[in-house]
Amino acid sequence: MRLFRSNLRKLVRRPATFVTFLLLAGLVLLIMVAVTAASRQSTDTQSEIASQLFLTFPGAWSLVLSVVLGIGGLLALVYGAAIAGSEWGWGTLKAAVARGESRSRYTLTGYAAVVVMLWAVLLVTYAIGIVAAVAGASIAGISLSGIWDQAALRQLPDLFARAALGVAMEAALGFAIATVARSQLAGIGAGIGIYFAEGIAGIFVPGIIKWFPFAAASALINDASPGGGGAAGTTGRLDPGTAVFATLAWLIGALVVSALWTERAEIGG
Repeated sequence: MRLFRSNLRKLVRRPATFVTFLLLAGLVLLIMVAVTAASRQSTDTQSEIASQLFLTFPGAWSLVLSVVLGIGGLLALVYGAAIAGSEWGWGTLKAAVARGESRSRYTLTGYAAVVVMLWAVLLVTYAIGIVAAVAGASIAGISLSGIWDQAALRQLPDLFARAALGVAMEAALGFAIATVARSQLAGIGAGIGIYFAEGIAGIFVPGIIKWFPFAAASALINDASPGGGGAAGTTGRLDPGTAVFATLAWLIGALVVSALWTERAEIGG
């Protein structure tokens, strides 16, 4: 717990934490503003109906979360890569090993702190998104009568658990890539490359790509969302139950790679 608390305190002060939160919150707000404007100004009936879905409760409870997860996936990967890469670039891992810390324990504890910080960012951003949806509905003249729908509210803990799992896996992926590369920039660049490569490949081979990390994470929340994080679209999407197992497999695999690579890596000098 001492090591975990130390890592958490360190992350609270890191600029990467504030940049990640501001980017995620800003993009979610931008989408909600665009949706509100489209619902008021669109001359196309289908576009107007589609935009109003994000402002109509109880459906907005899950749709806003799917937007946060879709955008947050890439940011979680970048954040995980930035933190893991800095351990090598700044020499903090070498210093920790020199004072007797277990390599794998130090690495996994650092990852745990990253995930907790990302979960906090996810929760606050979701609250901002819901407030924006309520404000947008009021501006667009959409009834808020479904906001206290009991079935939707009972479903929220399960949706949050799935979103938390998706963010944890994507952060672990970035963490593992940067650990293997031993570099922030290499880890971030490779992670972003995988993100976009998966999205492009999903157009041509959705039946295969649906098992890949970003597609599996986006399928955790059953509602499709714009910019759904490299997913292959709704065609060929995994069902949410299967997506949980696929996401867990990627998460465990990434953590194993991070721990083993750190144990075997040369960090002297």
